[in-house]
Amino acid sequence: MTPLEWGLLVVLSVLWGGAFFLIEIALRDLPPFTIMIFRVTGAALFLWVIVLVRGVAVPRGWGLWLILTIMAVFNSALPFSLIGWGQIEITSGLSSILIAMTPLLAVITAHFFTEDESFTPMKGLGVLSGLIGAVVMIGPEFLRDLGSNVLSQLAVLGGAVSYSIAAVFGRRFGRRDMSPISVAAGQVTMAAVLLLPFFLIVDQPWTLSFPTLEGMGAVAGLALGSTGIAYLIYYRVLASAGATNLMLVNFMAPVSAILLGLFVLGETLTLEQIIGMGFIALGLALVDGRVFRRSRGVD
Repeated sequence: MTPLEWGLLVVLSVLWGGAFFLIEIALRDLPPFTIMIFRVTGAALFLWVIVLVRGVAVPRGWGLWLILTIMAVFNSALPFSLIGWGQIEITSGLSSILIAMTPLLAVITAHFFTEDESFTPMKGLGVLSGLIGAVVMIGPEFLRDLGSNVLSQLAVLGGAVSYSIAAVFGRRFGRRDMSPISVAAGQVTMAAVLLLPFFLIVDQPWTLSFPTLEGMGAVAGLALGSTGIAYLIYYRVLASAGATNLMLVNFMAPVSAILLGLFVLGETLTLEQIIGMGFIALGLALVDGRVFRRSRGVD
């Protein structure tokens, strides 16, 4: 990947790394489907304003909107709902570890369903190193909860599976030479359409209490930052760097969260976090491969 693509991944890791924290706050006031419908609806409004202001071409044709709907299922509606429901019973730390499985799943999925992202031993070692780093950095103590609340953990892991499928499926938008803005707007719009019946039937919004300012702020952050802006970056990197590289963001998100705590909140950095970041850095370097190719004199 280019330095620009690495930079975009860092920004995306910050936006997605904060999503688990924001969901945890929002769940204090609102049920999962309500959070998700406001998340995707707010993101859709934000993205369509950008489409109109910049004069970007709107997706046209039933075939294209069918593809956007499939993408909405696997990249928004399904994983958002599974992760939101799972976090009712398990912590954001354990959720982060389970979602860190996404790059491994993406490597496997890309190997079987793409022609140019085949599995290599170096990629496998890189993903394994990153996964170990995520566990060490977030805290192995969260793994003690494995085995309890199994359905909730399987739900979050199902979100990781869904994200890996979406990353491979979404490569077709790059081949169509579509603007990341219009693709992102179309995807979250269809996600809102898909989630609306569940929101009305399951959560029955007319029975809910009005959320606190803290809860509304968390939902707004999810809609604008962790969804709207995040998907603009997502489709930009997916088109140029591929599914496997894009999913590395799930290793980088915990690092971003810890560094934000260090520099913004004045938190301290532990030895475990430093070791974990080292494993993640090694994993990213192995998947990228350039450092090791140069060490062997290969361009």
